Amino acid sequence: MPPTQVTPDAAGPAKRTRGARSWRLVVAGRQLLSFGSIGALCFLIDLGVYNLLRLTVLDDQPIAAKVGSAVVSTAVAWVLNRLITFRSERTTGRRETVREGVLFAVTNLIGLGIAAVCLFVSHYLLGFTSTLADNVAGNGVGLVLGTAFRFAAYKTLVFRSPDARRTKEHAA
Repeated sequence: MPPTQVTPDAAGPAKRTRGARSWRLVVAGRQLLSFGSIGALCFLIDLGVYNLLRLTVLDDQPIAAKVGSAVVSTAVAWVLNRLITFRSERTTGRRETVREGVLFAVTNLIGLGIAAVCLFVSHYLLGFTSTLADNVAGNGVGLVLGTAFRFAAYKTLVFRSPDARRTKEHAA
């Protein structure tokens, strides 16, 4: 029998494997869309809270305003990603939820560090010191790399309940 033909016995498992792979791609696509939408919303929250704080109680303290806006937007991102993007993979117990929150915060700090390193390299090592160059490095390249890191870390480290892992292993 030529190698391009599939025997009737082998067609069933091959079709199921392809179907499972297609389903995983659909789920990953939905997660990416949800993750991106939540990220865009939280960017707007960060921007809005920062400017609100600067215009009111922290008018002369831009760093404190940025820390405050980052804390608010990160908390919203955690709740929304937990409830929407990674709902089937989140933990359920109190201890596990605290662990998840701490890992989420650490992951976000590392993501921020990635953006800061991109800005540092561009500004101080490569000498691109214009406002445009700083924005491209920090809010362009750094944001993209930090976001890719965060998504991968959320998926593999943060939102990984043992129950969800066991369920996926049995389904495979």
